[in-house]
Amino acid sequence: MRELSQYLNRDLSWIEFNRRVLAEAQDPDTPLLERAKFLAIVSSNLDEFMSVRVAGIQDQIKAGFKKVDFTGYTPAGLWKRIMKRTSEMVAEQYKTYRDVMRGLSKEGIVLRSIEELSAAQEKALQEYNAEIVFPVLTPMAFDQSRPFPLVHTRELYMAVLLRREGDPAMEEPYFAIVQVPSILPRFVEVPGRKNSKKLEIILLEELIEKHIDMLFNGYEAISVSPFRLTRNADLTLNEEGAEDLLEEIEKELRKRRRGLPVRLEIAKGMDPYALAVLQEELEIGENIIQIDGPLDLSSLMKFASSLPGRENLGYSPIVPVYPFEFEETEDMFEVLRGRDVLVHHPYESFDAVNDFLLQAAEDPDVLAIKMTLYRVSGESTLVQALANAAEAGKQVTVVVELKARFDEERNIAWARQLEKGGCHVVYGLVGLKTHAKILLVVRRETNRLRRYVHVGTGNYNGNTAKVYTDVGLFTSHPVIGADASALFNEVTGYSSPYEWKAIAVAPSGLRDRLFELIDREKEHALAGRPAHIIAKMNSLSHQDMIDKLYEASQAGVKIELIVRGVCSLRPGVPGRSDNIRVISVVDRYLEHSRLLYVRNGGDEEAFISSADWMTRNLTRRIELMCPVFDPNLKRSVINILRSNLRDNVKARELQPNGSYARVRNEQPPFRSQFESQDITTWKEPV
Repeated sequence: MRELSQYLNRDLSWIEFNRRVLAEAQDPDTPLLERAKFLAIVSSNLDEFMSVRVAGIQDQIKAGFKKVDFTGYTPAGLWKRIMKRTSEMVAEQYKTYRDVMRGLSKEGIVLRSIEELSAAQEKALQEYNAEIVFPVLTPMAFDQSRPFPLVHTRELYMAVLLRREGDPAMEEPYFAIVQVPSILPRFVEVPGRKNSKKLEIILLEELIEKHIDMLFNGYEAISVSPFRLTRNADLTLNEEGAEDLLEEIEKELRKRRRGLPVRLEIAKGMDPYALAVLQEELEIGENIIQIDGPLDLSSLMKFASSLPGRENLGYSPIVPVYPFEFEETEDMFEVLRGRDVLVHHPYESFDAVNDFLLQAAEDPDVLAIKMTLYRVSGESTLVQALANAAEAGKQVTVVVELKARFDEERNIAWARQLEKGGCHVVYGLVGLKTHAKILLVVRRETNRLRRYVHVGTGNYNGNTAKVYTDVGLFTSHPVIGADASALFNEVTGYSSPYEWKAIAVAPSGLRDRLFELIDREKEHALAGRPAHIIAKMNSLSHQDMIDKLYEASQAGVKIELIVRGVCSLRPGVPGRSDNIRVISVVDRYLEHSRLLYVRNGGDEEAFISSADWMTRNLTRRIELMCPVFDPNLKRSVINILRSNLRDNVKARELQPNGSYARVRNEQPPFRSQFESQDITTWKEPV
């Protein structure tokens, strides 16, 4: 029997995370449309996992790399386990999909097949196809005179086998593909039957298949099968040799369209000849997934979000409250001169961040604005405010991270818009992603300059702030302000190593600062004093960090970790990690905040951060961790952490064997996200 490693494998741990997302779709207590959304998230997550993590493992296998990683796996051995577990998860996902669709049918939302439609409905859909769908479609043939068409990653296609009309004896069928246009609704509404209140829908690919002969005049289709290809999405950048990083990334994005195939999804029952053509031309090996149902369930997200009058099938909407500290003033700077302010999204409105920047852009006494942007929403008030500030003559510097995966094109567009508006746009340091979330405003006040700072755990994105839990700190603390200035100087210019007074910055010192804090708790424990660490993050996979936590546990430090996704630490192992508890909360909102509490012998400290405890965050990214000095706000951070730890409805606890079990205890039901809608649960000391 294989001896258990000290560590859980990062990729297998990720699969466990996606299973927890799937469990929300399987939970009958989750509203039906929310279950559909969770199914969509499972698909989107798996797409990214395949195009990045699995693609990297396949590259290692092709290169003949056989070294065992620190969790005990070779690339080939890991690949086999990943394929087995993801295949099992996909089978569960489609079983759940069928269950959800049965539930929706009982509620009057019915997915039909073509054969189930009335003559009147078929006629209406025939008109829709002729007027809306057919003009958008492009048949792409493959034969001796025409090369195999480019198949875009993560797009839905139909493989079509044809024969000439009246020529049934042909040896080999003709082959063509048709892309299912993603610009059109995947779920097509069917005109209702007379005296029926049901909402009837049909899949777009079924409609296309029904009328496929319209695309091939003189031919008849003998087989039509959906398929979907996932390509390697990693960018290979030569940052040092690139004269213009923006142009280099645009070039690599074009290459991404032709990235090596990683996974081929096909409809169950695909014609063997069609599959053989795809395998040969796409040069795809073993990773072929047969799907018993519609390919690409990520489209359920848009469908479930666009059904008016079905509020009873989803979560009750909540309206984020405006932070009460800013509610009765038009001068946020005046508030911040007297106190710091902590905001907790999505329970508190992101409008406070927008208003802070808008006020800075319009204030004649503001001299400079500096900001990092990692992922920005499609309609960004922030970008327009920055451009307006620059046009008003203020010094505006924006560090735009062009390498934010899958947001590269959007960020390139924002960078160009900001440059056009007169902002100084910087693309960060070679070899490092700028992942820190910080906004600095420099203002002239009574013959002196004062710095105002916003530091966040999440992106400056108004859309994700409605569905991600994140924390932001507004402050005019002079030490934090000085550190913020030094950080921007390092990123945008040349600067000698700076001795940080308050914040800790990766890759130069954040890891060491975290080690210091853990070691200090260890010393408290060894001296017989109570020692306690609570940390909240998205992922934990840094081997040295895990070893440091093991050391602290062995010294008697109580360690409670709230890790939403990947966790390579194995808790509850006698003699090594028996003082460590790990939970994961998966619920309505995506848990995204990175928070840290250390007891410090009674002189408690709390921090907010942009960084997960992963190798990439601590060694290959510009990240920051900022202390919360205000005693009341420090208590608020601790209350948020303790609220997560009390969750016995949506929390799962990591077991020593790597599995997760729902937290069950004798306490009254406590669902941390729902309890946090009442901000007094964390803004007032418990």
